[in-house]
Amino acid sequence: MAQFIPFESNVEVNGETILTTVNSFPEFMRQATIEMLENYGIKNPQPGNWYSQKAWLDSFKEIYKKYGSNTLFEIGKKIPAHAQFPPEIDNIEKALSAIDVAYQMNHRNGDIGFYKLVEHKKNERKLIMHCKNPYPCDFDLGIITTMARKFKTGIKVELDPNKPSRKDGAEDSWYIVSY
Repeated sequence: MAQFIPFESNVEVNGETILTTVNSFPEFMRQATIEMLENYGIKNPQPGNWYSQKAWLDSFKEIYKKYGSNTLFEIGKKIPAHAQFPPEIDNIEKALSAIDVAYQMNHRNGDIGFYKLVEHKKNERKLIMHCKNPYPCDFDLGIITTMARKFKTGIKVELDPNKPSRKDGAEDSWYIVSY
């Protein structure tokens, strides 16, 4: 499945997630972002309300076209930046595994895919993430980067160059987290 295409048409995302994205933009860009959302039927998003993931992904696609992949990366970095985590999330493995828990909590009504930590190669100082979701890879890179940096320094996150990715129309993407 390529980027920006929901797995199921009835999936919804919560208002908190949408507002975090809007607030990740500098003040001078927020109104334009709100107008983009409105163009896809997301008017005045509120915490506790639910919105079409398709409309949300269509908005993301327009953000990508207008502002580029670096903006999607920056938005992804902001999603977990200010989140509070339970005390048991105290290392990089638990943090990366928690991405999927939060992802599932912020969506409903169908298949949304997943974020999965599949391996930690401690001797190589690498972790491998497998992500199957409709969000853009650059957005995922931002989320994974912020979560990993909460518990390790010198983090580098990249798409696995030896595997296909959603950027190329694949159904999933693999990320290498190095430290």
